[in-house]
Amino acid sequence: MANHKQAEKRNRQNKIRNARNTHIRSTMRSYVKKLRIAIAEGDMEVAKDILGKAIPYIDKAATKGVIHKATASRKIGRLAKLVNNTDATE
Repeated sequence: MANHKQAEKRNRQNKIRNARNTHIRSTMRSYVKKLRIAIAEGDMEVAKDILGKAIPYIDKAATKGVIHKATASRKIGRLAKLVNNTDATE
């Protein structure tokens, strides 16, 4: 329990930031999951469309500090490589 006004404000800020971070992380993971499912089903047009939506969202997560920028770069690189290699084999 917070005993000072500053601690009460900090708790309010943390609750808001936690909700924002949870939403951004969850949405990012959903895009990645949808992309992997589309690739597994062999639907490359849908996969490319989802990749176009996922990349900016991963960048947004890095900008907001939800994930590290190197992690974002690695995720984007691996997803793009996955889409490109799957597209080349078909």
